[in-house]
Amino acid sequence: MDIFGFLSLIGGLALFLYGMHVMGGGLEKLSGGKLERILEKLTSNPLKAVLLGAGVTAVIQSSSATTVMLVGFVNSGIMKLSQAIGIIMGANIGTTLTSWLLSLTGIEGGNFFVRMLKPSSFSPILALLGIILLMGAKSSRKKDISEILLGFAVLMFGMETMSGAVKPLADVPEFTGILTKFSNPLLGILVGALLTAVIQSSSASVGILQALSVTGAFTYGSVIPIIMGQNIGTCVTAMISAVGANKGARRTAFVHLYFNVIGSVVFLAAYSIADTIFQFGFTGERVGAAGIAAIHSVFNIFATLVLLPFTKGLEKLAYLTIPVSEEELKSSGREDEFKVLDERFLSTPGYAIEQCIALAKKMAELSETVIQEAIGLFDNFSVQQAELVQEQEDMLDKYEDKLSAYLTRLSSQDLTEKDGQNVSVLLQSISDLERIGDHALNLMEIAGSMKKKELEFSRKAKHEMEVFGGAVKDILNRSIQAFIHNDTKLALTVEPLEEVIDNLNKEVKKHHIKRLKKGKCTIELGLTLSDIAVNYERVADHCSNLAVYMIQMEDNTVEAHDYVNNLSGTTRMRFEEMQEFFHSKYQLGGKE
Repeated sequence: MDIFGFLSLIGGLALFLYGMHVMGGGLEKLSGGKLERILEKLTSNPLKAVLLGAGVTAVIQSSSATTVMLVGFVNSGIMKLSQAIGIIMGANIGTTLTSWLLSLTGIEGGNFFVRMLKPSSFSPILALLGIILLMGAKSSRKKDISEILLGFAVLMFGMETMSGAVKPLADVPEFTGILTKFSNPLLGILVGALLTAVIQSSSASVGILQALSVTGAFTYGSVIPIIMGQNIGTCVTAMISAVGANKGARRTAFVHLYFNVIGSVVFLAAYSIADTIFQFGFTGERVGAAGIAAIHSVFNIFATLVLLPFTKGLEKLAYLTIPVSEEELKSSGREDEFKVLDERFLSTPGYAIEQCIALAKKMAELSETVIQEAIGLFDNFSVQQAELVQEQEDMLDKYEDKLSAYLTRLSSQDLTEKDGQNVSVLLQSISDLERIGDHALNLMEIAGSMKKKELEFSRKAKHEMEVFGGAVKDILNRSIQAFIHNDTKLALTVEPLEEVIDNLNKEVKKHHIKRLKKGKCTIELGLTLSDIAVNYERVADHCSNLAVYMIQMEDNTVEAHDYVNNLSGTTRMRFEEMQEFFHSKYQLGGKE
């Protein structure tokens, strides 16, 4: 091989690895986190776990990605170790699909339809379709599909280039001599493990082996140990991912390692014994790309069938490796809900966003609760309830800190248009939810001050603040429920009520001035009432923001700061009808 042949080999390898990366990324984005949610909802049925693990991995084309995701699941408490074991086994089976696709390069025949099955024949068509979609696509879904098509085409071109570059080496005795040394089982396992550990993909490693097989230097007997080593080497990705994770996540990584190591040992032993007894004739025969794919599949299916009845044993082995500590036992009953914001999920933005939405909904429920608790203090103040409001507000701050930091990191990932919009809305929403908590704290402090100074509103003022507070509770409930249930129709009722609350704020202050002039109210009580009214009105503003964000998700043309002014036609009529309804519902009463 001259320098140009070597450059072709390197270029083919680069295209191969890049194509696999692009195709896998496109498949993951197209799934939008759906595959991860399927795994999350998995039952403890081992067979179902194997099938789902195989299916998910076959789609995303990476057992390493699946295993890393499992490490994240276990680390965050979403999944138990016992559930993850079956998926690990299935992931090893699912990853064999790639090797079968790559084996198509070895198809030979003069028939037109047979020739069209060769990647070199249909890959250009896929590449053309992909580039047309990429250049003309407006939706993120079409862009994802174009990535899959282009990635697959580049993958296959890389495979063809590698095979073409190494094919002349079949006539070089020195090169074939080196390859034949891999027939030593220990050396084969070591080489296969190191190669896979470096590129962190067993599919890519097997693909490279398939490309080298065109030299004719590999036999069935020599590639078996290499493939065993490749399966062991792929465990490195999960082991690295588990660094810094909790003990459950590290146990998951060790289960993956033990499954492949034990499976390889048992398979090699069974093969050696069977070969000794039956003297397989194919052992010394040359192996092609299809043969390598077959061995890869047979091994992973064999290992799964043998070890599936011993999932409990693998689990115990993981616990023996990483024993349960006293600290782990003490904390077993405490659930850290923020663990779902696992950094491993950042590589699958669709699923990561789902976890953020789930936490944001909990935050929304808490923000409604804390306002209700704070308003209740004006009727019946207690130190215990005031402390509860403080604790709830502190928790809202924690929600905001954790979510905003995670979403900021998530925004730097390669997001689809929809995912990017979701991240933006979530960042804005959690900020408003946190501000609602701040106003609850303000109301608690005002109520405490009134209790300490023994201040009490007049009967009329008290009634007005009850009406005002009822309207605030109403708008808060509407906006929070709309946010939790993604109910745009309910969100449309928020802004008309916010307009009514603005008018209530003006009326309450106007009535206070009249009472002050008549000597029915003190300046201190007036200032207190004004402070409460300001906080009520600000809470309504944040509720309005939440609703408008949701409406914007449905209609990108909506301007957040000029929403009401831009209403027209039927929408304007409905808005005014709702406004009139709320106006009649929240009447302050007669004149002062």
